[in-house]
Amino acid sequence: MSTVIATTRFSVLDRSRTREGHTGPDALRDTVALAQDLERLGYHRVWVSEHHGVPGVAGSAPTVLAAAIASATRTIRVGTGGVMLPNHQPLLVAEQFGVLESLFPGRIDMGLGRSVGFTDGVRKALGRDKDDADDFAAQLDELLAFFTGTSATRVHARPSEGLTVAPFVLAMGEGASIAAHAGLPMVIGDFRNREKMLRGIDRYRAEFRPSAWAAEPYVVISGTVAVAGSEPEARRLLMPEAWSMAYARTHGTFPPLPPAERVAAGEMTAKERELYESGLQGHIVGTEQQVTAGLETVINDSGAQEVLVTTSTYDREGLLESYRRLARVAHLTAA
Repeated sequence: MSTVIATTRFSVLDRSRTREGHTGPDALRDTVALAQDLERLGYHRVWVSEHHGVPGVAGSAPTVLAAAIASATRTIRVGTGGVMLPNHQPLLVAEQFGVLESLFPGRIDMGLGRSVGFTDGVRKALGRDKDDADDFAAQLDELLAFFTGTSATRVHARPSEGLTVAPFVLAMGEGASIAAHAGLPMVIGDFRNREKMLRGIDRYRAEFRPSAWAAEPYVVISGTVAVAGSEPEARRLLMPEAWSMAYARTHGTFPPLPPAERVAAGEMTAKERELYESGLQGHIVGTEQQVTAGLETVINDSGAQEVLVTTSTYDREGLLESYRRLARVAHLTAA
């Protein structure tokens, strides 16, 4: 048994990626069903993401989807990875998580990011612009103050005030320093840019200030993990997402995931092929033995307390089998 892996928590972020031949509602129902399977397998938490106006992603309202997941499960922690705080008023975010925590006490995580809408049209529809992300630290302070009853607005968030909802900061850009100065747990990725990830973790630990939310640094590392009976089978799971990312970067739109068979048989331009091949590299992929070795390395290098797996693929049964195998690697205890 790998001691370092056995003492690490394992969780999952599912982005509710749409698939060719399937609808957005199908993707949301797939996410809820996956959460039930992850609970049975013994994963620590399941998170959902926030995207607006993206054809390939159905998850646009993470707190609503988190409520559906929490209703369909019993023990697994449920949260967001994340709510993009610059898109929302802190009071509304506090109220939403207060409602979630009231309905599902002790199970709700409040993962928060600093991105705004990806396009000018989306930002305009949200009533935001690019500069709103610059105020993330202040927005974060305002949000947390609604839970402690210390908001400078003198407004009391109901039913949030006095409740304890676990906050996390998604470390994008300056997020590591923001998480450290706020004294909050940090989520950072990805495995493909290992050196940058490790620099962010070092900065977070060096600058961390204990708070009422966390007495010491807590690091969650995030990335893609795929496990199968052979390395080619595992890499096949990654082909749809790699193709979609390559397509998005050359065509400006993020499409639904195609089957791996169509990716393998399709033609690509030289640029698409370059981006596609790059998208297949740097992840933790392979057999259970290979993935064990990969995880041991990244956990030892980072000192992380938790791994948040973010794998997306067309083949949902293949994805579930990957999570079954990963649960064995991680020595998770089935519910």
